[in-house]
Amino acid sequence: MEHELIVIGASWGGLHAVGTVLTGLGDAAGAGVVVAQHRGPGTGELLAPLLQRRTALVVREAEDKDSPTPGVVLLAPTDYHTLVEDDGKIALSTEGPVQNARPSIDVLFRSAADAYRERCVGVVLTGTNGDGADGLARIEQLGGLAVVQRPDTAERSVMPGAALAATRSAVVLPLEEIGPYLRNLGAGHGSPT
Repeated sequence: MEHELIVIGASWGGLHAVGTVLTGLGDAAGAGVVVAQHRGPGTGELLAPLLQRRTALVVREAEDKDSPTPGVVLLAPTDYHTLVEDDGKIALSTEGPVQNARPSIDVLFRSAADAYRERCVGVVLTGTNGDGADGLARIEQLGGLAVVQRPDTAERSVMPGAALAATRSAVVLPLEEIGPYLRNLGAGHGSPT
């Protein structure tokens, strides 16, 4: 089965971690990429240009009704939950925080799992709470691939530790190996059917 969507979640230490994964992907991402990074209000304009320096992929803030496409990294906007609808399009929501976060990694991952099922890859990186664990378990439950940063390579190990506890068959890799691993998955193209 070809993987068509990669969803990545990170919190504390996420700028470095997400940048490292994107660098490892190179320009070969055959899947759409959506990132939920916990960040404070007023930092919205900063993340995309900082990550753009680390990758040949196009990095930009997600907008309502965007379609994840290969070669483009969509960032969940500050203070908006970012969801993947059944037709594969992005939806933005201002519903209350989940795990004290908006955007919530769990919200993104659960919706991506429901839309893409076995064609979804979820990646949990560094962070200080359990956000992402439930969503990654949902990706795994629906046949998708769960990838977790090895906790001892994370700036904060709580998030990857929670993800490992919630999943049964996650691929666990040091941070530097995640991007090349994703690049070599042989990701396909397309959107949910």
